[in-house]
Amino acid sequence: MRSSWNIISLVTLFHTLPWASSHSPNPFAGPEVTPTDPCYDETGDARRCVPEFINAAFGQEVIVSSACGQPPSRSCSIVERDDRPAVRTCQVCDASDPRHAHPASYLTDISSAHNLTCWQSENLQGSPLNVTLTLSLGKKFEITYISLQFCSPRPESLAIYKSMDYGRTWSPYQFYSSQCRRMYNRPNKATITKQNEQEALCTDGHTDLYPLSGGLIAFSTLDGRPSGKDFDSSPVLQDWVTVTDIRVVFSRPQHSRALPMSGRETKDPLGSPGTLPTYYYAVGDFQVGGRCKCNGHASRCTRERDGKLVCECKHNTEGPECDRCKPFHYDRPWQRATAKEANECLPCHCNLHARRCRFNMELYKLSGRKSGGVCMNCRHNTAGRHCHYCKEGFYRDMDKPITHRRACKACDCYPVGAAGKTCNQTTGQCPCKDGVTGITCNRCAKGYQQSRSPVAPCIKISVIKPTAVISTTEEPADCDSYCKPLKGNLKINMKKYCKKDYAVQVSVLDMETVGDWARFSVSLVSVYKSRGEPLKRGDHVLWVHMKDLACKCPRIHMGKRFLILGTSEGSVTPEHPGLLVDKNSLVIQWRDIWTRRLRKFQRKEKRGKCSKA
Repeated sequence: MRSSWNIISLVTLFHTLPWASSHSPNPFAGPEVTPTDPCYDETGDARRCVPEFINAAFGQEVIVSSACGQPPSRSCSIVERDDRPAVRTCQVCDASDPRHAHPASYLTDISSAHNLTCWQSENLQGSPLNVTLTLSLGKKFEITYISLQFCSPRPESLAIYKSMDYGRTWSPYQFYSSQCRRMYNRPNKATITKQNEQEALCTDGHTDLYPLSGGLIAFSTLDGRPSGKDFDSSPVLQDWVTVTDIRVVFSRPQHSRALPMSGRETKDPLGSPGTLPTYYYAVGDFQVGGRCKCNGHASRCTRERDGKLVCECKHNTEGPECDRCKPFHYDRPWQRATAKEANECLPCHCNLHARRCRFNMELYKLSGRKSGGVCMNCRHNTAGRHCHYCKEGFYRDMDKPITHRRACKACDCYPVGAAGKTCNQTTGQCPCKDGVTGITCNRCAKGYQQSRSPVAPCIKISVIKPTAVISTTEEPADCDSYCKPLKGNLKINMKKYCKKDYAVQVSVLDMETVGDWARFSVSLVSVYKSRGEPLKRGDHVLWVHMKDLACKCPRIHMGKRFLILGTSEGSVTPEHPGLLVDKNSLVIQWRDIWTRRLRKFQRKEKRGKCSKA
């Protein structure tokens, strides 16, 4: 019976595997030369892409535990032929002679019917009979098959191991033996289920294959694995086919069969025709069919300057296997590409105000698995998961888009009038204290006047009803007739200056009601005249009767400066000394141009002009 496994059948199997499909119709052909990137379709949308299918072992170094030729040796074996009797053939192995050398490099060189080169182990005498071949691929590959083309009789027992961490740890991949239980403590031809898809099996089928010498042993990684038809959805099989290193251990040679010999024997170059057969292992071709592992996010693997093989990652991925998202592309978790979905990594939405972000699974689930990115270190006075609103102390400038560097303006709340530093995010309105108004709380509201208290900078102005004030007198008087002496006479001249006892400039600060009197707190700014007890600059008290204030003679406003010309005859009460202002006093809102005029009046008074006035 001839071997049912050969390279052609492996390629046929490869075409049936869903994970192995590519944009090239022939898996052994190079990638198609197209003007577009294979990782994106004609409209620019991402799609799954994979590197070309290759023999990953070609040209790679194989570390062998045994090689013939040092010292030179001879070996003989029985060669079976199609329908002719078997013959015994002998050969010389000499590492110093290129014509008779069989180094490990022959395992992965170009091998064909016209260029058959074979690695050969030393002759096996006694025990141990183990010989090891170790191949490092230099990167993670997803492999479809491993094949060994023998120049010697196929071993009776051999094991294939794989490593996913560059040779640090090894796990069994496949066993071949006519005595599976005794050699590897495994049953022969066990059944594979979804529960044991990563279990290495043992089979004895290779011992019945024809011919005995020069045959092929091929291991298909997915053959018989239940989830092979749905490879995209099987992390177990994705892990199963992932390999960085392969180790083949020949444990026992195939002993000669009782075969009829032909009348003609090939003469041993170093011995007689009757030399007995010797045991050794010889392999002409060691192949590993697969693709550079890029998880569907790259169409090529290239070598860096240090010779390291890496994927040319697309879809905003990075890493040796495109196995993680690039920085700032964490809006959804990294996933392997599938035939239905490219699963490209998406950038975080930070409105151009952040350079870093992180992924939050809880937010991703709450969004219906659409967005899980959280921006970090928002700049330009922004805040929030997407840097989409202004941080405390700033508000949105609606004339600029949120992506603008100056989309957030400072609140600039007036520290005395505002109840806090945080303003409305939309309007910029600061929280004002009672009686304070303005977008930055910088002035008193209508009906309020400025006070000297930082706790209550604006106090409510007492509403004074003239009728109520007038009723306190014996006979209510009309305000026009009551204030008539001053009506139309609010001008200053030397005569008026000379008649008054004092002339001062004051700034009105505060007011309170004391019985029938209004008590004003004033700051005396300048003193131009003071007859009698001298007046000094600073804080003073100004008394006005409520009747005079109700009729607006004098008219006094909070926070304003006034020129007051009055008499110093008496005070409100002896217990309440201060300046007294009534309807006969001259109270005019201050104008800076009066400074020179009043200084002139002072000089004239010193020269005795007031006595003549």
